[in-house]
Amino acid sequence: MTTLRPFHLAFPVHDLAAARAFYRGALGCAEGRSSDHWIDFDFAGHQIVAHLSPDVRAAEVTNPVDGHDVPVPHFGIVLTMADWQALADRVAAAGIAFGIAPHIRFQGQPGEQATMFFRDPSGNALEFKAFANDAMLFAR
Repeated sequence: MTTLRPFHLAFPVHDLAAARAFYRGALGCAEGRSSDHWIDFDFAGHQIVAHLSPDVRAAEVTNPVDGHDVPVPHFGIVLTMADWQALADRVAAAGIAFGIAPHIRFQGQPGEQATMFFRDPSGNALEFKAFANDAMLFAR
């Protein structure tokens, strides 16, 4: 598996209108196909699909990482540092609450990264990160 290809992720949401407002409106993801039960979004070139599940409830499981309680499960994307900062500013301006505020994790260590966490309206946890040096993505 050496060729990077777009991933596909399907996840539950309790309200499609709220998901559309969040992913298309707040995050700026282009919308693809949709129905009364799901919406495709372009997530930085990857396909994510919000599937209507009115009774869904997000997991409240966390795992300690570098002094923070990281929500599990979560998904996200690795951005450039400039795009990460622009997204952090966009999220803050939209009034979206950070679960873990933008900060530098593992400072001065292998894998040093900028990271932030927040949840969509259905409680799905998202993490966005960036590296000053992308070679640190899998650093040990």
